[in-house]
Amino acid sequence: MAAIHLPRAMRIGAGTLDELPEALAQFGLSRPLIVTDGWMASSGVLERVETILTAAGLQPRAFTGVVPDPTVTSVEAATAFLREGDHDCVIGLGGGSSIDTAKVVAVKAARDLPITALKAPHQEDAPALPIVAIPTTAGTGSEATRVTVITDAATDEKMLCMGLAYLPTLAILDYELTLTKPARLTADTGIDSLVHAVEAYVSRRANPFSDAAALSAMRLIWPNLPLACADPGNRPAREALMLGALQGGIAFSNASVALVHGMSRPIGAHFHVSHGLSNAMLMPVVTQWSAPAALPRYATCARAMGIADDSESDQSAVGRLVEALHRINADLAVPTPAAYGIARDRWDDLVPLMAAQALASGSPANNPRVPDAAEIAALYAQAWD
Repeated sequence: MAAIHLPRAMRIGAGTLDELPEALAQFGLSRPLIVTDGWMASSGVLERVETILTAAGLQPRAFTGVVPDPTVTSVEAATAFLREGDHDCVIGLGGGSSIDTAKVVAVKAARDLPITALKAPHQEDAPALPIVAIPTTAGTGSEATRVTVITDAATDEKMLCMGLAYLPTLAILDYELTLTKPARLTADTGIDSLVHAVEAYVSRRANPFSDAAALSAMRLIWPNLPLACADPGNRPAREALMLGALQGGIAFSNASVALVHGMSRPIGAHFHVSHGLSNAMLMPVVTQWSAPAALPRYATCARAMGIADDSESDQSAVGRLVEALHRINADLAVPTPAAYGIARDRWDDLVPLMAAQALASGSPANNPRVPDAAEIAALYAQAWD
């Protein structure tokens, strides 16, 4: 049996941003707090959203202090800003950092708990302020998930927070917002969404519903990611990536992520590597290590992505999958941790702590092959260069 959770409403396609006031009105919402970052403010995207809302008679305020890999401090600042006004919903405008911040702000608006009390295995299911997600990248899938990640700068830990309280009420998916994104950001977020889909499909918590979403996401993301990186204005590719990111988010939110994500979060927390990039660094190595425990599942991923066909054995298909993951990393200029510039002695010193933090997140337990701390440490060493 599977329990399936989705946003109450989603508007998908070019121009749907203009429908935001109408979509908010469906839920009786009129006083949104927009949570976003400085780039959204300086690029004109925030101004466009504010203009759309005020023209419809709504009363938005905007917090523009979101930081990459949002921290406890930045979330507390956003929460304090919200409490200075009178808001009936929180809009996350931007990439995963803005949407993740908006989710926690919405929860803290309803319950004044320390963020450390919200981290997994705690589940926060009681209703919070309604969350509206407007992604401007195609990667995190956060617009459809009951998950958020906040960094505790005091311990360099990326805290996974879960529960229905974090599931957006409304998502606006206008792929035109992604047309100006540079190749590096497109690559990192695209690989992130691919990892979501693959890990959801091979997860021990996979189910028929999440399987369908995951396979569809792979079919959309794999052929279109190189196209969008090569030509940022490729509208069909951008639309496919936005839909694939959504489906990948739906898949893992209703199944789970696994070992790649468990190992990726500590890399981001300690070395400030973007989430998608750290996932990409790990994906080939972790896939090769995990595949023997779920060979048919990984082979199905390879076939869905068009890397292998039905005439090949599962073993051959998985071999092609691992080769293709290495190749796309090379094609998209994904560096190893060594090439990224991380100092080897600091990496080695932190591996035991990173392994412990990965295990504590719970994600590795969903992997088809469940590792212990020593095996995670060995995988970190293998991924180094």
